[in-house]
Amino acid sequence: MNRRHFSSGLAVLALTLTAAISGTASADAPKTVRIGFQKSSTLINVLKANGELEKALSEVGVSVTWSEFPSGLPLLEALNVGAIDVSGDVADTVPIFAQAAGAKLTYLASEAPSPSAQALVVKSESPIKSLTELKGKKIAVAKASGSHYLLIAALAQAGLKFNDIEPAYLTPADGRAAFEKGAVDAWATWDPFVAAVQKQSDVRILADGKGIADYQRYYLASSAFAAQRPDVLNLVFAKLKETGEWVKKNPEAAAQLLAPVWGLDSEIVSAANARRSYDVRPVGPENLTDEQKIADAFFAEGILPKQIKASDAEIWAPAKKAAAN
Repeated sequence: MNRRHFSSGLAVLALTLTAAISGTASADAPKTVRIGFQKSSTLINVLKANGELEKALSEVGVSVTWSEFPSGLPLLEALNVGAIDVSGDVADTVPIFAQAAGAKLTYLASEAPSPSAQALVVKSESPIKSLTELKGKKIAVAKASGSHYLLIAALAQAGLKFNDIEPAYLTPADGRAAFEKGAVDAWATWDPFVAAVQKQSDVRILADGKGIADYQRYYLASSAFAAQRPDVLNLVFAKLKETGEWVKKNPEAAAQLLAPVWGLDSEIVSAANARRSYDVRPVGPENLTDEQKIADAFFAEGILPKQIKASDAEIWAPAKKAAAN
């Protein structure tokens, strides 16, 4: 590299670092943020429906595209390959699998724990009355989901290993179908799917996450995008926090808005939302300690392909104004 190119490279690096520190965008930063989400991504769905995020971003010259995914794992696979820039909330388990796949991800925000917002469900007439009776049973679960960890932790509490049961790795829609027709003995899932099956079918909650799995939800960004558009992440964080507060303060209005989006009646939406905290917070080192515990559990059961160090992931810190809003 000649002296001129070296000096030019230093200038670009300095500009990038200045942007990251100041929370502003560099001149060549992306003008579009591509957001991926799940049907159960409540706060993103509210923002998509009310246009508040698009309005805020348009004021800094940034447009938004939206992509829906069936569950958290394919969502973060898309983040890993550069198909999206920011992910709507995923369960605390999902970033671990993304890290194992080599994803360069940055934790953007978390939601306070919502342990009762996921559950192991059996039919009311099922002979299964306790967790120990899951041995040898076939259980539907979305791979790498928070409910996957709930299942592992619940089995461990009952003195069982994951290989003591037969997992059926299914998306929530397929899991519900298999459960309804009796192709599986139990179903591990999360809200609003828990609330929906409780309302629409004759079921029992065998166990939820209370005392077993905290169930935190995380929002993430690609590390490249986080470095290029910290100003966008500030706005996204602020709007997520604001929206979480609105959902909890206005449960009926939130249910009416989300019901057609989820294809559920507002009573089911209200039941699901009541079990979620929607308390959006900055991510801290203690969160990655919790992530490491989950990663170790998956690796011990032979489900995570390799050991990971959760603290290798980056944590994005919001500007003080965004964190306080």
